[in-house]
Amino acid sequence: MTHPFVARHYGARAYDYVASAVHSQGQDLDLIERSVAGRGLGRVLDLGCGGGHVSYRLAPHVQEVVACDITPAMLEAVAQEAGRRGQPNIATVLAPAENLPFGAGTFDAVFCRFTTHHWADALAGLIEARRVLSPEGTAVFVDVVAPPSALSDSWLQTLELLRDPSHVRDYSVAEWTAMLGQAGFVVRSMQTHRLPMAFESWVARTKTSASCVAAIRALQQNAPDDVTRAFEMAADSSFTLDVGCFEVTAL
Repeated sequence: MTHPFVARHYGARAYDYVASAVHSQGQDLDLIERSVAGRGLGRVLDLGCGGGHVSYRLAPHVQEVVACDITPAMLEAVAQEAGRRGQPNIATVLAPAENLPFGAGTFDAVFCRFTTHHWADALAGLIEARRVLSPEGTAVFVDVVAPPSALSDSWLQTLELLRDPSHVRDYSVAEWTAMLGQAGFVVRSMQTHRLPMAFESWVARTKTSASCVAAIRALQQNAPDDVTRAFEMAADSSFTLDVGCFEVTAL
C-alpha cells in the first residue's frame, strides 16, 4: 500500500500546505462554503484534509468538522491552525480514505479537495465516502482533472510524478463520473475551471529535487505544440491546469 509512503512524503511538507496560497483560496472553496452556509448541518467530513483549508471554511457554518488525513504531521498542523483561528469545532482523525473509522451515515456532508489523486484506490475511497454519508447528505469532490487528449494526459501524469512521487493519477471527467456512479453517487452538477500554477511555488511546496525540477523544465521545453497550448506553458515554466468540481448526492 502507498499510505505509509504518502504519509512520510508529506510529513515534512505539512506547514507548506497550511500556508499555500493555491490551497487557501479559489472559486471551488467558495462553492464549498456556499454549499453549507445557512443549512444548519451537524457533523461534516473533510476527507484528505491536507492543510485544512476546507475545514477552516466549513467550521463557522456547522457543528463539527472532522478533518481526516493519513499524515500525522499534517493533522498536527491543522489542529494548531484551527486553534490559532479560534475554531475548536475542528477535530482531527488519522485514517486512509479507503478504510474510514466511522459508522455508516455518520456525516451530513462530505468534502474532498485536491487529494483523490494520491489515493491508492480511488474507487474504494469513494465507496467509503458514500458509506459514511447520510442518505440525505451531499458531497463535493474537487481535484485536478486530466485532459481528454491521450497525449496531454500522458504529459500531465509525467510532470505530476516527477514533481511528486506520491502522485497516483489525475482522473479525467469521464473517469470521475464513472467512479462516482460505481460508488453509489448521482452527479447533480459538475463544473471545471482553469487554475494557473506558478512553477516555483508549485515545486517548492513538494520540495522537489533539483534533478526532477530540471527534468520537468526539459520536458516542457520539448513539449509538442498541442501540449504547450493545452497547459498554456509559459517561458518561466508556469502553466495552467483544469480543476473539476463534482457536487453529488447518494443514489
